[in-house]
Formats: sequence, C-alpha cells, structure tokens
Amino acid sequence: MKALAIVSGGLDSVTLAAFLAHHEQLKGILSFNYGQRHKKELQFAAAAAERLRVPHILIDLTAITPYLKGSALTDNVAVPEGHYAAETMKQTIVPNRNSIMLAVAFGVAAGQGYNAVAMAIHAGDHFIYPDCRPDFVEMFERMEQKAMEGMWDIKLLTPFVTITKADIARHAHTLNVPIAETWSCYKGGAIHCGRCGTCVERREAFALAKIDDPTVYEDSTFWLEECRKKGTFVG
Repeated sequence: MKALAIVSGGLDSVTLAAFLAHHEQLKGILSFNYGQRHKKELQFAAAAAERLRVPHILIDLTAITPYLKGSALTDNVAVPEGHYAAETMKQTIVPNRNSIMLAVAFGVAAGQGYNAVAMAIHAGDHFIYPDCRPDFVEMFERMEQKAMEGMWDIKLLTPFVTITKADIARHAHTLNVPIAETWSCYKGGAIHCGRCGTCVERREAFALAKIDDPTVYEDSTFWLEECRKKGTFVG
C-alpha cells in the first residue's frame, strides 16, 4: 500500500501519519490551506512530514475561502467555546470541506502514483460532521471508483473511523508521536486557548486515556467543568 495521508497538523492526522508509517504504508503527506483561521496547523503538518521522511504537498485552496460562508473557521464568525457536543459546534462546519479535500487528494494520488488516500476522521466526529461518518466514507470511495474506473485503483483508508479521540491519544502514545508538535486549537493563537471545542476535546481525550497531555493551554481548567456538565468525564 502506497498511501497519501491528508494531514492538517492536528493530533488525529499526525497520529494517522505515524500509524501508517509504522505499518510501512505512508508515502506522502497532503495538506490544505483553505483560509482556516488556525492555518498555523500547517507548520505542524510540514514538521510531521520531515520527521517521517516523506514528501509534503501543500495545496492552496484560498481562492474559494470567500465563498465558504457561515463557518467559524473561514468566515467572520466567533469560534464557539465549550464541549464539542454543544449545538454551537455546528458553527465550525466548513461547507463540503472533506469532499473537496478528498476529491483533490484522489486526483493527486492518481497523478503521483499513490494507491491509497488516508484521512483521520474518527467516531467522535460522527454526530456533528456528516462527512465524517462511515456511510459517507463508503459512498465517497464508491464514487471515486466510478470516476477512475479502468484507469486507477485507489482505496480510501480511514482506520480511525470507528474509534474515539481517547483511542487516538493512546495510539499517539504507543507510536511515540510528539504531542507538543501537533496543533488542534481553532482560534490559532500563540498557544492552545483551552476553551474552544477542539481544545476541550483534546484535553478530555488524554484524561480519558490516562495519558499525560504536554500541551500548554491558556485556560487549563475550563475543559474539566465543561466535561462534567456534559457527564463525559467526572475525574
């Protein structure tokens, strides 16, 4: 398997790259600048590629950023704070993001000789993001098989699609992923804010996995009260 991994620079995707490398399947890393306010994550994707000694391809999608309205990641909308389960977290959905990225990734994979595209979507994303669900994965791969029929045979790999963020934290620990060399915060400040949905989810995942989180947060206690309110962590 010669896999091209879509890596944002976050915990999930950097761990995915390490997971594929461990299984000798990682041959390249693909990242996207789609005008996300936390585009500093891309430097962590580049660092992962260098560390794992594979090419890093960065695709500029900023031409479409002005048209991706309504998302806190690409529009003039405040990043919501609180537990990821909150209804407000739907404000972080970027219209059709995974479909756009995957379509480009399959084209790049075909043109560059990869036979698999990998993405780090996981079970914790299912309830908010429609394009992170198993049925989406299945249908997108079927569409690509039709689009490339008779020309290329490229698989869609989503090894984390049925596991939790805490499970990914455990994988990261086992694979010796340098946690501090990953970026999750949607606000994109100097350090992780500790209050946005991804910061809360990240901190909770390590707590549930009983693994030390070396990440420095501006607010290091907010996550615990939010998780207790939701009943997802009471430690």
